[in-house]
Amino acid sequence: MGLGNKHLYTLVLLLVVAMVVVETDFYQEGNTENVQTELENPENTGNMTVENALKERRSVRNFRNHPLTLKEITQLLWAAQGITSENGYRTAPSAGALYPLTIHVVAENVKGLEKGIYRYLPEENKLEKTRNGSFRDKIYRNALRQTAVKEASALLIITGDYSVTRKKYGDRAERYVHLEAGHAGQNIYLQAETLGLGTVSIGAFSDRGIKQVLNTDSQPLYIFPVGRK
Repeated sequence: MGLGNKHLYTLVLLLVVAMVVVETDFYQEGNTENVQTELENPENTGNMTVENALKERRSVRNFRNHPLTLKEITQLLWAAQGITSENGYRTAPSAGALYPLTIHVVAENVKGLEKGIYRYLPEENKLEKTRNGSFRDKIYRNALRQTAVKEASALLIITGDYSVTRKKYGDRAERYVHLEAGHAGQNIYLQAETLGLGTVSIGAFSDRGIKQVLNTDSQPLYIFPVGRK
């Protein structure tokens, strides 16, 4: 009987150790203390006209295994939701200038940016880290295993908070938020083209799964995998 108790004690001890290890791993890929990264000022001039960018824009679903730069990510974020005036107006129009969208960056292979999930803060021109670790594969599994997601060096995910717009526009809020996401998405497309990068807009994914990965209550609207053509 005494030997059995020792085995039981050992088993319990091993289970406790295992739980600690699991909790540690979860923490490492869990929420962070919201560490912020300051971004460079975006470029306002380029080598390609808007007309050429519109002409050359195509959806790209396969990418080379080459890293992106933080400067390129900065430019894409600015194109999507960057501040363009002292009044706080942004690159994409918003009903009532309410700006219910949030741009999340899932960094997988970006020079100057650790793997993790970040939230773009337009007013401060910063990235706020919300989760540590690699999440591209989790997004891939929740996006119907689309190749573009699996190969991307980074993912830009647009989410929307309907309640922000609903306060002013009531039942039309969802429509306005979806329209705004479309404006921001086209800006990402055009900016990617001017940078020589490829992207594609993805709307087929598990809403619940993406929410869990991002740890957000906002509605996922778009996934933009980004990489080198």
